[in-house]
Amino acid sequence: MRRAGLGEGEPPGNHGNYGYANSGYSVCEEENERLTESLRSKVTAIKSLSIETGHEVKHQNKLLAEMDSQFDSTTGFLGKTMGKLKILSRGSQTKLLC
Repeated sequence: MRRAGLGEGEPPGNHGNYGYANSGYSVCEEENERLTESLRSKVTAIKSLSIETGHEVKHQNKLLAEMDSQFDSTTGFLGKTMGKLKILSRGSQTKLLC
């Protein structure tokens, strides 16, 4: 006795259509559509993440540039202060204030 749906009683030539010979729609096409949609959603998620990463990188670069500017300004300020201290230390010892 043969069971229906197990592929034992398929007519020759219908192996690729899985029982949908008349409609032109196969299980493979249905699976391809499902996989295509899954891939599309994954690509959309990756695109979104890469855009967000780009924005974050630009923001971090801006913060680093500001920090660099502040460090340069602090370096200049400390350099001037050290220069003034050297001038004071070269003068008379009575003018040196700590």
